[in-house]
Amino acid sequence: MASNKNSIKIHDHFNVTPPSSATHLSLPLTYFDVFWLRFHPVERTFFYSFPSQHTDPSFFYDQVVPKLKTSLSLTLQHFLPLAGKIVWPEDSEKPIIQYNPGDDDGVSLVIAESDANFNDILDNSPHEASESRSFVPHLESSDSSASVISIQITLFPNSGFCIGITAHHAILDGKSSTMFIKAWASLSQTSEESSPLVQELEPLFDREVIKDPKGLDTVFTNHWKNIASMLDPSDTNNKKSLEILSHAFPPKVEDSLRATFDLTRSDLEKIKKRVLSKWDTIVYEEESNNSNPYPKPHALSTFVATCAYVTVCIAKAFQESEKEKHKFWFAFTVDCRSRLEPPLPDKYFGNCVCGHVTDTKTEDFTNEDGLVLVAKKIYSTIKKIEKGALDGIEDLFSTYSSLMGENVVGIGVAGSNRFSVYGTDFGWGSPTKVEIPSVDRGVTIGIAESKDGKGGIQVELVLKKNVMGLFHTLFHAGLSEN
Repeated sequence: MASNKNSIKIHDHFNVTPPSSATHLSLPLTYFDVFWLRFHPVERTFFYSFPSQHTDPSFFYDQVVPKLKTSLSLTLQHFLPLAGKIVWPEDSEKPIIQYNPGDDDGVSLVIAESDANFNDILDNSPHEASESRSFVPHLESSDSSASVISIQITLFPNSGFCIGITAHHAILDGKSSTMFIKAWASLSQTSEESSPLVQELEPLFDREVIKDPKGLDTVFTNHWKNIASMLDPSDTNNKKSLEILSHAFPPKVEDSLRATFDLTRSDLEKIKKRVLSKWDTIVYEEESNNSNPYPKPHALSTFVATCAYVTVCIAKAFQESEKEKHKFWFAFTVDCRSRLEPPLPDKYFGNCVCGHVTDTKTEDFTNEDGLVLVAKKIYSTIKKIEKGALDGIEDLFSTYSSLMGENVVGIGVAGSNRFSVYGTDFGWGSPTKVEIPSVDRGVTIGIAESKDGKGGIQVELVLKKNVMGLFHTLFHAGLSEN
């Protein structure tokens, strides 16, 4: 296990702006955006090993940093909202994104150096969770404004570097943030001002394509105003605060470990086969009441298999380590672009995800047949989404609030195996490792495609040390079963 005595030295701090041709921009927030207004940001880190002939630090400072800085500026001219800020005008009922050339708008870019052992950082085995905090930048927010993204590039002398990105969830969902990163990587390989973006990376910012007949933007805005009032009843002027509620979602790194686990294509097929073989014999309450209309599927998705297997291992690890009876629930977000009427173009840039909860009985996750029960429940939730992706969205705040409580463990998901993060090449090859540091703000499963490109899944977790030890055992033991 790597030690946690690593230090970071800041070498430079830039404010990167689009080329001078960029113009003023003002963009409204939709209800998809407003829902995430004061949630914690999403953090992602991309680790790159130096080519063997370029291990000298001068290569990093003379070539890597200038190329990344120049290409970032060129990319921002296509993604102007990211160079701006979220503001809440006095005469507006909801916040907007605003970019003003010549103001202090732009993207914070920190250049740093770490004395951490690069090979230890790349290792998948459990290590101190706090280490990853060093490689992601702070995202500025206050009552009056909030930055959209911030970036940190960290050198590991003679070994490689890391690009850490912190993104405001009210402006970017996973698909949008991945589009921006891939666009930056693409332009980094040319760094010519006239270079066009490939067509699939050209963002669509048109907010008119999202219809809001229920006035959900007002519903969610009022929720945040009510939360502000509850946080400080004496402050009547601060209901329009844009400060991220970091204290409500702090990184849980004390006495905790971060680890990465691989589910190969073979592992996933084994899990799917195990679930489907017992599908008709394991019945949960809704089915026994004949209220579940969904028959056994011909095949099980990789998402359902992964989430069911990992959540059951997490639940059993909690139960065994803490010797207390917990209630568990599982939540995930769904990309609604193709599910709206009319459907949105795939290139729509902004938030277009909706949360859904799979709630089960306390014992379902830890039952002997918990894998089958939880897989069936997640599958059932997804089938309902196919009928109405936005059903119940107006009650999401109250739904999540009702699930909170003592000895209640909510398990979430971040990332996707469909984002192809290991294809993010800035000109020096594919990433050696990609992480989602922000999974440490809760019990969250970080998901990406396997690095080897053979159809597996990479799973990232941060858990208390005693829970991680048991999870590690359960995860591997379950895969060795016939």
